[in-house]
Amino acid sequence: MYKNLFLRPILLIGFITVLFASCDKDYDELGTDIVGDNHFVFDKTYRTVAAHNQEVGPVASNGLAINPLGIYENPAFGTTKAEFVTQLVLSSTSPVFNNTDPTKFVALPTMDSVVMNIPYFSHVPSNAVITDNVKPYVLDSIYGKAESKFKLSIYRSNYYLRDLDPDQGLEEEQLFFTDNNVIGNNIDYASGVLNNSSNTAENSEFFFNPKEHKTKTIQNGEETFPRSAPSMRLHLDNQFFLDKIISTPTANLSSQSAFKNYFRGLYFQVQSTGNEGNMAMMNFSQGEITLYYKEDKIIPDDPTTTTVNEYQVDRVAKTFVLNLKGNAVSLHENSNMSSAYTSAINPANNTDPNGVEKLYLKGGQGSMAVVEIFGKTDLKGLALNPNYNSNLAVSASNTKYLINPAYNSNLAISDTNPKYVFTGPNGVSDEIDDIRANDWLINEANLTFYIDKDAMQNASAVEPNRIFLYDLNNNKMLTDYSYDNTPSSYPKFNKYIFGGILLDQEGKLVKQKNADGTFSSTRKGTKYKIRITDHVRNLINKDSTNVKFGLVVSESINSVAFAKRKPPITNGATIKSIPAMSVVNPLGTILYGSNPSVPIDKRLKLEIYYTKPKTGTN
Repeated sequence: MYKNLFLRPILLIGFITVLFASCDKDYDELGTDIVGDNHFVFDKTYRTVAAHNQEVGPVASNGLAINPLGIYENPAFGTTKAEFVTQLVLSSTSPVFNNTDPTKFVALPTMDSVVMNIPYFSHVPSNAVITDNVKPYVLDSIYGKAESKFKLSIYRSNYYLRDLDPDQGLEEEQLFFTDNNVIGNNIDYASGVLNNSSNTAENSEFFFNPKEHKTKTIQNGEETFPRSAPSMRLHLDNQFFLDKIISTPTANLSSQSAFKNYFRGLYFQVQSTGNEGNMAMMNFSQGEITLYYKEDKIIPDDPTTTTVNEYQVDRVAKTFVLNLKGNAVSLHENSNMSSAYTSAINPANNTDPNGVEKLYLKGGQGSMAVVEIFGKTDLKGLALNPNYNSNLAVSASNTKYLINPAYNSNLAISDTNPKYVFTGPNGVSDEIDDIRANDWLINEANLTFYIDKDAMQNASAVEPNRIFLYDLNNNKMLTDYSYDNTPSSYPKFNKYIFGGILLDQEGKLVKQKNADGTFSSTRKGTKYKIRITDHVRNLINKDSTNVKFGLVVSESINSVAFAKRKPPITNGATIKSIPAMSVVNPLGTILYGSNPSVPIDKRLKLEIYYTKPKTGTN
């Protein structure tokens, strides 16, 4: 026992070395390179897991860092449509337009153009060939068939997105949910579609275009053609913005709050045109609307001169900017849901204590899994040593549990030679008590989720790059997540030791995208693996609570924010919130569950690598 404790730091250092070295090898090899010495044996075991499906339903979707927009079809689940509504913010309050004092203008301001620009997430591949300064951009965080078209219509919204909730005494943030039809029913259709350009690629045949923009400008009489990264660049209705911004009474622009109450916002509506469609993650808050207008500038006559009349009217080009900031809401609609999916998330089909055969994870207004580790059987417990001092290290004179006086240290610990005294039920799984009773040191613990490849084989079914496991009881991160600071050149793969990344059969990272940004129809994942080593150690060594886990798809695990489910919650009433990055991700995956009917090589596993003392070394 004492050699065991003495060796623990050495073992951990060796394990960490193996862990980082193995990042360039098979992910499944972790733990298998550890070699025992003359006093310790290294082994592997599997322990009980039970997992069930849980429908999520509508979720609060205001204030998300990024928001989906478009239509995404997944044959394994159905069709998801994501729309968006946002307030606008004035670049400056009380702007002065030359249209109020008749002595200062001859003609009223006129609008040349109104351009909305929202950057896409994009990059230029490191090995890209750049010809004639044209950069071959690839769009990131976009799902579905590349450049598939759908109808995009932008309207003025008539719905006021309040900051605070009057039902909560104006002391809490007003929540808006993904199924808020009231917002969708308050669109200013009378003012017409604002993105009414004759270029159909900006409206009726819109698609997420990966090409960079080339703009003609004239500086000092010379034409230049600056280029910029891909973005949603749309020409909006000139007359509408002339009337609503330039010509509106000044009181409407006197403050941000007055403007938000007056203008309300913009609604981004999407409609299928019969194509597959696609969906992009958008950072709308980086967007802006630039009004390009002209107004008079009068140079008055100088009364001190008598021979020359200096009076002159110039037409001056100016700009004014509206920012897509303020309150915003992501609105989702699921349709054509597969019968297998709707059946799987039905609460009546999730009552088997052993768990279900298939786990259906879907982002947005979708579904998650609830995972429990170690069995519920509790027939025995280890008797606590009444003299144990928790402020001191465990030692021969300060044991946490009572030593069995009949224990023979020259023999292996067993049912007939127990090291500790057992009592009756103690509120802890017997599987945990058995690990404690056998003096096992936990080197590594993982949950491995295998993908149902038959269900996900469709070429258009994009698999989530990442799934995320968290403490469902307390809506917080696991210690394994918090302690993992491993970075990646691609931020969405940060904390790769904690895992949850899409892997192939050999444990290698699956790259679903081709170099040009399109998705491969053949590169599919096999499994996801999530490390819960510290969590299991804490259960064994620190009497931590054996909490339930929540498992969701995630756009990025770098964010730890949660979004509330819409009340009243009738299904899974104890689950009040889910990770916000699951709300924005439209993807889904089908995983094999924990039910005994699942083939053993595909079944959800809690895999534990451990160290145990050899006979006669305790």
